[in-house]
Amino acid sequence: MNKYSPPRKPGSLLERAGEIYDYIPAIRTIDHHDNAAGAQPPESRRQQVSPAPQRPVAAYDGPRVIVDRDKLREAGFIVPDGPVTGISEEFRIIKRQLLLVAKGSQKTAPVPHGERILICSAHPNEGKTFCALNLALSIAAEKDNEVLLVDADFAKPSILSSLGLEGSKGLMDALADPELPVENCIIHTDIPGLAILPAGDQTNADTEYLASARTEQVLNRLTQHNPNRIVIFDSPPALSASPASVLATHVGQVLMVVKADETTETALRDALSLMGGCEHIQLLLNGTKFSPTGRRFGSYYGYGE
Repeated sequence: MNKYSPPRKPGSLLERAGEIYDYIPAIRTIDHHDNAAGAQPPESRRQQVSPAPQRPVAAYDGPRVIVDRDKLREAGFIVPDGPVTGISEEFRIIKRQLLLVAKGSQKTAPVPHGERILICSAHPNEGKTFCALNLALSIAAEKDNEVLLVDADFAKPSILSSLGLEGSKGLMDALADPELPVENCIIHTDIPGLAILPAGDQTNADTEYLASARTEQVLNRLTQHNPNRIVIFDSPPALSASPASVLATHVGQVLMVVKADETTETALRDALSLMGGCEHIQLLLNGTKFSPTGRRFGSYYGYGE
């Protein structure tokens, strides 16, 4: 496929990944046309799903840490309560498709553990942390959901520093110490709907801890008292560190970040093969320098100014 040929139809940032990479057919891209009115799903997917009963969850009323908004703005992240921008509009589209998979609809059942979303890339510096944090900030703005962002890049954690926060106990500590409840490691921020679970202390056995039976028990505790929580994992690069492939076995969705003009098809295929523990994998094209359709998300909100 000619990587510079125009797409057949206007698409989102995610759909354009499919225009550039001739990836494995079993992997589907997020498509905001999937749930268009009148679309008929295959027979195997046509099933009525009753909405799951929602248990009331007590609002957290403990201490909250203050996120450095200036640091977010300077780094190009979405700023809570800030103006609508192109990047915030892109992530509005991205999160909607992920939430549909997590919750299901009248036509499709929710994916098991679809509320757990792993953000990964083939190599370092392809934008996975940038995408994970922006996705979390966007989901935090939802009225019916809150988000827990887990720094699962144990060797090189960066979520806390990106938010201007101090380090503390985290996921790896809870996995290593059966006496430490993972809930005690969660940092609640002053951004409504956003909480952080740090990576925790570094260890040379992070992959082995993730592969243990205790991991599923710990991860279940993250949502058992809050059915409306979405859990996002910022993972190590798949081709650079082994924890990514193990984490994929514990989540319902994987979002593979592909950097435009840098991620090779070979690297992408190798990374996807390591994510085989998760059946629902989608691609996110990051770092595009132009839109073949000429679309500029966010510009409408500034029209007339």
